Amino acid sequence: MSEKFKVATLREMETATAQSQRWSPIRANLEIEAFGVNAWTVDEPGKDVIGEHDEVDNNGNQHQELYVVLAGRATFTVDGDELDAPTGTCVFVHDPAAKRKAVAAAPETTVLAVGAKRGEAFKPSEWERSAPAFEFFAKKEYDKAYEVLARVHGEFPDDATVLYNLACAESQLGRTDDAITHLERSVAGQERMRELAKTDTDFDPVRDDARFKELIGA
Repeated sequence: MSEKFKVATLREMETATAQSQRWSPIRANLEIEAFGVNAWTVDEPGKDVIGEHDEVDNNGNQHQELYVVLAGRATFTVDGDELDAPTGTCVFVHDPAAKRKAVAAAPETTVLAVGAKRGEAFKPSEWERSAPAFEFFAKKEYDKAYEVLARVHGEFPDDATVLYNLACAESQLGRTDDAITHLERSVAGQERMRELAKTDTDFDPVRDDARFKELIGA
């Protein structure tokens, strides 16, 4: 491989996740330092290819994001506005606080996501540093997922997404008290985590716990 460039296909970089998507961690594989870039693929129409989120968190990350539909067709929703996006469509979300998601409208839909914070040198997000745990979730190797997330949590103890995923691993490992404590802190940091937890099967082992029911409003 040349020292001046690197080459890889999305398929070569692809890794499974616990959700319906397949993730190609482009930035990490190609060692890109100037911006974040990843690709997501889903097999079937109706599945989320980009989960609903914004780009504002309690660590000061406020990324602008560009989405490019590389294959298939997607339906984007940005702060309530619905956009049809066939192959070749570019959707730029310049407001980090805008809620955005994309649902596949055709088989084998792939969306490329590129993001960075305006005016600042790029640094990988806590989410991306946690992302290697996703493959362990997909394989049900929850102890290994926990190891990854516990390490990142030690560096970023207040990150709501890290706390949420850590709670998922702890739930699956039977660490009920820790799971509920970390989920509670996650919800306190980002209210949307409460809604996610209502249907997340990773919390099935603790779903009947009275503390969990109270937390999610069941």
